Amino acid sequence: MRLFTMAAFLMGIPALALGEFSTATVTYKHNGVVLEGYVAEPKGKEGKVPGVLVVPDWKGVSGLYREIADKLAAMGYVAFVVDEYGKGVRPSTPEEAAVEAEKYKSDRKLMRARVTAALEELKKNPRVDQARIAAMGYCFGGTVVLELARSGAPVVGVVSFHGGLGTPTPSDGSNIKAKVLALHGADDPFVPPAEVAAFQKEMSQAKVDWHMVVYGDAVHAFTNPKAGNDKSKGAAYNELADKRSWRAMTVFLHEIFSTR
Repeated sequence: MRLFTMAAFLMGIPALALGEFSTATVTYKHNGVVLEGYVAEPKGKEGKVPGVLVVPDWKGVSGLYREIADKLAAMGYVAFVVDEYGKGVRPSTPEEAAVEAEKYKSDRKLMRARVTAALEELKKNPRVDQARIAAMGYCFGGTVVLELARSGAPVVGVVSFHGGLGTPTPSDGSNIKAKVLALHGADDPFVPPAEVAAFQKEMSQAKVDWHMVVYGDAVHAFTNPKAGNDKSKGAAYNELADKRSWRAMTVFLHEIFSTR
């Protein structure tokens, strides 16, 4: 059990909205593959509350994403960190992460099925209001939550933080039931303007309720302090974009959950 105060406030979360929460490791399966996620849920709240899937970047479940889940639980949500790769599969280098992520980028059916298994696990939680579930993802995880939406999954919203926006099946945009928020670095070399334009076209043609926020002077991985500050590498932390994107996400979640 932890209580966030100043640290959370600096991320743009109003201090009065924070509360105590509990955490646990959750083991679940998909097609015989053992997966190990992480759940954080609020204490002291009666009744059911919204649930939020958190899909990590290409290195998988780590302390950074557990902390994000903790912040969400302090705000009153049940947060579930998705294990897209499998128990014990935790790439430690960019090279290892690239190999692992490519297995799913090249097989969108598997990508969707694996995150759907996490969604089903979250829905089993007795604290979760199944009519109010959202998904958010970072980098590789941003791609994953957009593919979850394209699968037609019954989530009310998805948020992509500096995620890949492209898909091999843009026509699947017509399946999207969720509202979509894309948070993008203006100078991200890994998600070029053509990919951004194609995403915008896909969303608009499918008549999705979507919006996109573009952060100037931000490249890939702008929310990850471990990305360093060398923009020339294409991935770097940007404190201002990190705080602004977190605020945008919290407003979005409040909107989609309070209207249901």
